[in-house]
Amino acid sequence: MTNWQVVISDIALKTLKKMDKQTALLILGYIEKRLVGCDNPRAFGKSLVANHHGKWRYRIGGYRLLCLIEDAKNLITVIAIGHRNDIYKK
Repeated sequence: MTNWQVVISDIALKTLKKMDKQTALLILGYIEKRLVGCDNPRAFGKSLVANHHGKWRYRIGGYRLLCLIEDAKNLITVIAIGHRNDIYKK
């Protein structure tokens, strides 16, 4: 089994910095606990369809992470972070 690495895009990082500290720590804790070094990142998320085909989402309370999973590089790229009401509108 290979371990996966997580990269947070600049746009997602900017969104994370705008959030209140408690929410940001909750999201970072989730990434650290579930995704960094995991054996199968698909076990925790859900594949998206339609406009977001090829992306994966991870649910953290009322917030969502939209990610791209690259199997060849064992890399998870967080491309967007947001509240569930407006994350899919982007």
